[in-house]
Amino acid sequence: MKNKNWGQTKRLFFRKIELDDFNEISKMLNQKSVKEIWEKNFTNKDVKKWIENCMGSYTSTGEGYYIMQSKANNGIVGQISLSQDTINGKIYYEIGYILNEKYTGYGLATEAARHMADFAFEIMNLDKVIFEIRPINLKSIKVAKRLGAKETGNFIKNVNGKKMEHLIFTLNNTNCR
Repeated sequence: MKNKNWGQTKRLFFRKIELDDFNEISKMLNQKSVKEIWEKNFTNKDVKKWIENCMGSYTSTGEGYYIMQSKANNGIVGQISLSQDTINGKIYYEIGYILNEKYTGYGLATEAARHMADFAFEIMNLDKVIFEIRPINLKSIKVAKRLGAKETGNFIKNVNGKKMEHLIFTLNNTNCR
């Protein structure tokens, strides 16, 4: 679905990632928590490629990571996406996000993920969305559960050349409220 308007929530608005976001995205991708989950140090080249991939995805599919920006102070809260992924030959829509560590503990990840789920169910008419979460990512597991998602399986995903276990949490339209 091209040209999606991701909208806003009470405390956040969502916008496309731009080249000017390089410094903030670099800081985010190189946070201790992200490095632990992704098992990777992001070089400047990696960050540039990340941004270029997001910008290319907007054009080709209308999907990709979007900036979550605070309405209160215009600070970059994080990145969030609602995009297709294929697991074991089956296509899913996944909600994924990376939160700027200084904004953790305020419910903003839950608020943003709920917004994406609502978009998926109300605008895209999807029956369900998933969260792909590393078992060590306890904060994201809590967010998924807070929204009503249930653990429905696991799989091994190749991330940056490494095989990593991911849990699948499924959120159905009927148990989203």
